[in-house]
Amino acid sequence: MSLRITPLTDPAHGAHSRRLAWLASDADSIPVGTAFLRLFDGGQQHLAELTLHVHPVERRKGVGSRLLDTAVAAARDNTRRCVVAQAGAGSPGDHFLPAHGFRKVLTLRYARLPLADVDIPSLAEIIERPHSGYRLASWQGTVPDDLAQTFTDSRRAMDDMPMEDTDHGTTTWDVDRVRAAAEAVEQRGDHLHTVVAIDTSNGSIAGFTELVVPGGGTGDAQHYGTGVLPEHRGHGLGHWMKAESIRQAHGHYPDLGGLLTDTADSNTHMRHISDSLGYLPTHTTLQYQLDLYERTGRTWASPCPAPSALSQHT
Repeated sequence: MSLRITPLTDPAHGAHSRRLAWLASDADSIPVGTAFLRLFDGGQQHLAELTLHVHPVERRKGVGSRLLDTAVAAARDNTRRCVVAQAGAGSPGDHFLPAHGFRKVLTLRYARLPLADVDIPSLAEIIERPHSGYRLASWQGTVPDDLAQTFTDSRRAMDDMPMEDTDHGTTTWDVDRVRAAAEAVEQRGDHLHTVVAIDTSNGSIAGFTELVVPGGGTGDAQHYGTGVLPEHRGHGLGHWMKAESIRQAHGHYPDLGGLLTDTADSNTHMRHISDSLGYLPTHTTLQYQLDLYERTGRTWASPCPAPSALSQHT
């Protein structure tokens, strides 16, 4: 089919990433597919994240392959080492990506907690159980000034989260970035709720869990991250904080349907926490990675031909 790929101006630029976009259209200028490539900075300057969609009627006509070639060429031009993309297990993307040289690097398990089914007395028992040397605190929106630095420092709790074989890198945080992330949630009309465990010996934050609630207080909220610093692990803080986050969501948003979470299949500890709190599995997503360069001595060299040489139509 006659196909035109048009680069678009994408307003979805973050403070620490930018996004490229392309539209695929047929000979009659009818849109048939899109591709978005997010380019990260900081400790993830090697990484690009691809989101690609082709209209179901237009699949297996080469649209996806053309969009992919365009996006991967842009990733190379921006000196990215790898491109990652997600696909639902058994979906068309789950077949398309490995056919184009991507390898599976991560399995994510998604789960949902129906708030109507929450056992509040059991939650209260978990929350009120003493955790010697720690106390809980919480806030909505941007972190309070007096906790801003220690909360920023606590973000390293996510640095060693299980990512299986993904070349994920490390997100670099400072206070400005923490505040900007909270402000981005607020600007789109949603509510960011944070629960933290504080080390009572020095007032530092030992762990945190974040929940984003839709602006209208209906539908499902999304857990953004739960982490405990390595030196504070083994005290049940993750379970404790998440229970408090659930209790607050249940109490503050009576029309909220449920809470959503996703966890790496290999993160058995966090999966156990979610299971114990009543989260029910919903679906599985697979993350794929295309390695554009590989380490050879002190340099990076291309390990494979461009995707067009590997492509199968989709």
